[in-house]
Amino acid sequence: MHLLFIADPLTQFKIHKETTYAMMRAAQSRGHHIWACTSSQMYSNAMIGTTAQQIKLLDSATQAHWFDVVETSTKALKEFDAVIMRKDPPFDVNYVTDTWLLDAAVRQGAVVFNAPTAIRNHSEKVSILEFPEFTAPTLITSDKSLINEFHQTHKDIILKPLDGMGGAGVFRVTEQGMNLGSVIEVLTQKSTRPIMIQKFLPAISEGDKRILLIGGQVVPYALARIPQNGEVRGNMAVGGKAVAQPLSERDWQLANALAPVLWSRGILLTGLDVIGDCITEINVTSPTGFQEVFNQTGFDVAGLFIEMLEHASN
Repeated sequence: MHLLFIADPLTQFKIHKETTYAMMRAAQSRGHHIWACTSSQMYSNAMIGTTAQQIKLLDSATQAHWFDVVETSTKALKEFDAVIMRKDPPFDVNYVTDTWLLDAAVRQGAVVFNAPTAIRNHSEKVSILEFPEFTAPTLITSDKSLINEFHQTHKDIILKPLDGMGGAGVFRVTEQGMNLGSVIEVLTQKSTRPIMIQKFLPAISEGDKRILLIGGQVVPYALARIPQNGEVRGNMAVGGKAVAQPLSERDWQLANALAPVLWSRGILLTGLDVIGDCITEINVTSPTGFQEVFNQTGFDVAGLFIEMLEHASN
């Protein structure tokens, strides 16, 4: 198969932890041809196409030199056996435009994962509202009075933007309410942008667990991202310690409930974020954690992903 990865520039990959790199390695090991482009290289000229590089990953890979370019070619997206959308957020107007182009490519015969319509329809934060039985108390609003009321009810809360990633812009406000007004003003841009507010979950001290769902199957290990040095955020991007651990009974309950629903919508890869017993986010753009789980447990997450991709593309 010829697989196209739409991702951030290859020169930006940190190959010791990059999940897209792990996917590419697993695909190449199974005999597939690897192609890569950035979203800015996509275009519409009757057909949806791109200028992409076919690359070969090196056995003796180093951060400075981990692939060779085999060829550069301009192709319609439908010419690839599968297109894997792996561009990182922010989920801004450019990202939305990417999903529109990918939707058009699907109509022309391209096979794209995650399904672009599903990516666009599943805000990674707002989508948890579909599953209230599995979530902590959550408010989405730009109204200062509603946020103040939520704080008075729950005392200890988390506030975060709807379009962030990696823990960026996440604030905790405790019962004293210190700086709540300023946080609201900054995050809502003076009540013009809705944000997410959730009840603080003390179980964050045990980790913000990333549970991976692939083609309706559940990876049996979660990656608990444990806050360090007084942080309230466990995200690896802000220094959280990543510890792979078997799923708990509650983890299995949550994962088994959501896995078939999300896969039925064309979401091949999902990253559930779970704190304690509650889902806090449903990540569908470019979930990570493959290499950390493999390195600590030996479970070949990337291999499972490519296997499920093969089945889904036939």
